[in-house]
Amino acid sequence: MKFSLFVHMERLEAGQSHTELLNELEALVKLAEEGGMQAAWIGEHHGMEFTIAPNPFIQIAYLAPKTTKIRLGTSSVIAPFWHPIKLAGETAMTDVITGGRLELGIARGAYSYEYERLHPGLTPMEAGLRMRELVPAVQKLLQGDYEHQGEYWQFPKTSAVPQPVQPGGPPMWVAARDPNSHEFAVRTGCNVQVTPLASGDVEVESLMQRFNAACEANPEVKRPQIMLLQHTYVASDEPDAARGAEELSRFYCYFGAWFLNKRPVTRGAMERMTPEEMAAMPQFSPEAVRKNLVIGTADEVVARLKSYEALGYDQFSMWIDSGMSFARKKASLLRFIKEVMPHFQEVHEYA
Repeated sequence: MKFSLFVHMERLEAGQSHTELLNELEALVKLAEEGGMQAAWIGEHHGMEFTIAPNPFIQIAYLAPKTTKIRLGTSSVIAPFWHPIKLAGETAMTDVITGGRLELGIARGAYSYEYERLHPGLTPMEAGLRMRELVPAVQKLLQGDYEHQGEYWQFPKTSAVPQPVQPGGPPMWVAARDPNSHEFAVRTGCNVQVTPLASGDVEVESLMQRFNAACEANPEVKRPQIMLLQHTYVASDEPDAARGAEELSRFYCYFGAWFLNKRPVTRGAMERMTPEEMAAMPQFSPEAVRKNLVIGTADEVVARLKSYEALGYDQFSMWIDSGMSFARKKASLLRFIKEVMPHFQEVHEYA
């Protein structure tokens, strides 16, 4: 099993400058590269200080000349916010900028907060249908001339310009949860990204079962890769693990509030939650996230990840967004690199 870093800029206090956050992003990605991680992933989000990445290609282009080996991926661009020609062109240009180190992850999106601002009236169902039309169109545009007459997009013969460095375009990943999404990803030759969020190892196992079923239903397709994305905190000791659980509990309470899209937002920052409001979300209590996320000392994390490797996951992505300070993120990442990764094979190899 190989390892990667999933990271965004996240603004915790109004006094933090976005330049400072960009510098911290760069520092974490450089540490990941120096430590032998295969990839660093950045998603797409809009109008949210909680997750700052209005176009992950920009951050990837910024990181490209500051790194040399680590692959740089979108995890994920939000399909309904893109035209196939625009996505194919920006993908190819970024692949040129990275010297062929780009990975392209695509998702339907999840936040209604973003839907109602960028695509009013969009439903998750329609977003998924748009993704299923977008993916094969982008694949064909990256391979050469292609004309498209679909439900959501129509255009005459076009090709991605420039051409990508990687023949046929970068590896494509689809964020999948339900069985139909897994089947779509496998059938179209895409790798699969999954996250159980805070649902625990039962969901980790179920996601792999859905992936395996999709592979069995498409025997003519070479088995793609599957990546597990999970919040991870490698603690120095048990009190530090308890503190990490409290911080990730707070993060998930805000994550849930963003998902519900009912709280006031001013200049991209959500109205502060009270302790009583967070206590009313027991599924995200410190005790629950301590159990369901990957939080613990290095030995505990190694044991947890060994079980994921045994299930068949090809890549584990350390989700470092957490509402923690940069110093605490950095310390956890260093412990992951020095105390967890050496227990797994091929940690210094790049695909």
